[in-house]
This record gives sequence, C-alpha cells and structure tokens, in this order.
Amino acid sequence: MADLNSLGLPKPPQKTRVVVAMSGGVDSSVTAGILAEQGYDVVGFTMQLYDHGAATASSKSCCAGQDIYDAKRVADRLGIAHYVLDYENTFQKDVIEKFADSYVSGETPIPCVLCNQTVKFRDLLKAARDIGGDCLATGHYVQRVMGANGPEMHRAVDPDRDQSYFLFATTRDQLDYLRFPLGGLLKPEARAIAKRIGLSVAEKPDSQDICFVPQGSYMDVVKKLRPEAERPGEIVHVDGRVLGHHKGIGGYTIGQRRGLGIGGEIDPLYVVRIDPSAGQVIVGARQDLLRQSFGLHDVNWLGAGVGIPADGVRVAVKMRNTQSPLNAMVLPGEKPGTANVVLDEPETAAAPGQACVFYDGERVLGGGWIARDDAKAFVPHNQRNVKAAAV
Repeated sequence: MADLNSLGLPKPPQKTRVVVAMSGGVDSSVTAGILAEQGYDVVGFTMQLYDHGAATASSKSCCAGQDIYDAKRVADRLGIAHYVLDYENTFQKDVIEKFADSYVSGETPIPCVLCNQTVKFRDLLKAARDIGGDCLATGHYVQRVMGANGPEMHRAVDPDRDQSYFLFATTRDQLDYLRFPLGGLLKPEARAIAKRIGLSVAEKPDSQDICFVPQGSYMDVVKKLRPEAERPGEIVHVDGRVLGHHKGIGGYTIGQRRGLGIGGEIDPLYVVRIDPSAGQVIVGARQDLLRQSFGLHDVNWLGAGVGIPADGVRVAVKMRNTQSPLNAMVLPGEKPGTANVVLDEPETAAAPGQACVFYDGERVLGGGWIARDDAKAFVPHNQRNVKAAAV
C-alpha cells in the first residue's frame, strides 16, 4: 500500500485532487493556499447562495458579491482553478425558508448548521465528487482524527475558534470525505500564513452576521417570507394572567428579557415558552426557564456503534456554541432519530430549535435539535419537579 499523504490518502499530492470550499474569507483562502503549497491538485469552489446585490451592504457577512470576487482573486494568486456554483434556489428552500418557518413555529433556528447540512456537505460535496475530487477541504476550525473505527470529529486546537458545535450534523460518510486543514492551527497562525503567501484577504474581518441578513434584522426576512409572523397575540404570565399583547411571535425567543413591552412586575420577566397554535408568548421568572430534561429530534450519532446505547451514555453537552459543556446523560428516544437528554443540574438554555451537541472530552459524538414542548408538557417551575426523569 502506498504511503499516505498529509490528507491521509494513498497518492502523491500532485495526483490528489482536492476541492476547497472557498467563501472569500481568510480561513478558506489559507486552506487553499496550504494545500497548493504542498503540491496538491487544488480546485476552488465558491457557492453563490443568494442575491448578492442585497448583501453587499455589509462587509461582515459571508458569501456576498465581494466575497465571490475575493475568492477569485485568491485563486488567481495561487494559480488554481476556480468555479462559482449557483445554489441560490436550494439555499432559499433548505435554509432561508426553514429559518423563517422556525420562528413562526416558536423556535430559534441556527441557519449555519442547516447550511452545513444541506448546501455545503450535501450539494457541494456531491459536486466535488462529480469532478473527481478525492476529498473536500473547508476552512472550518475542527479536527478530523482517525480512530479505531474510522474518522472521528474532534474540537479544534483553538478553543476560541472551535466550530464543532455547528458541524454536529455531519454524517459518517461525509466525515470520511471531508478534510479540515486548519483544525490544528490558532487563528493568528492562519492569518500569518495568509500574509506570507501574499493573499489579499489576510486582514479581512471575520464573518459575523447571518449571510442572508446583512443588516442584522432577521425579522425583515421572516416577515417578508411569512407574514403570519406578525399576527398579534397575548403575552401571558405562567400563572395565567394576560399582561399585554405582542405584534407577532416571530419577534420573540426563549430566554428573551428585553423588549417585552410589559411592566408592573416586581421581578424581571423572561420569555419561557412560545405557543404558536394559541399565538401566545408565555413569560415568567428566570427559574421558569429551568429545564433538566428535554427531547431531541433529527439526532446524528458519531459515537461507537450504530446509535446511542440502549442504556444511555454519559456525555458533556452544549446547547449554545458559547456555552461551557454540561454533564448529562443521553438516552435513545422512542422513535428513530430521537433522544432524551437529562442534565445533572437544571439549566436555562434549552431553547427549541437550537442544537444540543454531545462531547466525550474533545471528541464530538453527534447531537440533535431541541424539541418544542407541547402545551400539556409545559409546567411552571412552582408546579413541577425540575429533577424529573427524561421526557
């Protein structure tokens, strides 16, 4: 068997075709630069995901018109082939439409995960295979580590840049084909490489906004696509009192404290539940946000075996990317693709529509989407035992 190259493939670099997902930012550009320097046959793919005329007003969003131009400049500097792929229709259907639907359903979505699940690691990966690519490389800060049973996903070396939370839905087959050259680098090291190679994007700011919401007003997108998000309704206290009225549940998220437009209560109020069927926003004290157990749907498992062990598994979980891992038990659900999470201690971060990602140390074991409680399942804090068993 031939020796493995730096990407773990049994070919010399010059005979290994690597497709690089080039967003026009510094990270994907450095990824292409590193691989080109090592002698690989590098081909750059840039995705056109939406009407970039509307997005160029912001320099902090990815995949805008300027970003496509920047990606082409980098490809020319490196002397590699570069192609722009039009995924505008699929991005609209699989990411933007679902983003709007989530808010109307009383959920708080993460469009970057949906994008990775669909356009990037489904459509772009297929396109890479179609041109004979041996692998698809991206600028994500996450590590692909070979384990006893195949490739594993691990957190990046740089904890401030780790993007494993957003990649929990990556399947085993996708992970087998993907490569993440920056996972072992610190961000300043990546920028230093960009400067050394002479890339024009070396000092380009990182993307911060949701790419299709360049002005930061997500409700403008939601209202345009789903006018029912502006349907007025009641703001109700967990004890049943009507405290006021809202202008649409799409403008509220679980845990929200500011902008409720109600007063007269001694203690601060938070959004603790959204009931789309009744059109109600339910508010209560911070303790009413506490959850110790909750369900997940569309679970992706990357641990040992074909699924979560029948008797459960001890893990650390994150329900927000910036959250410190919490100790928990994960149990398989009654239906395929579902699971139940029981935290060691109650937490306030279990917002429907957000991701709950499982970790074993540095290894990512998968994760799922936090399910929304139905009306019967929700009980105020002063009427329930937060240390109840899993749902």
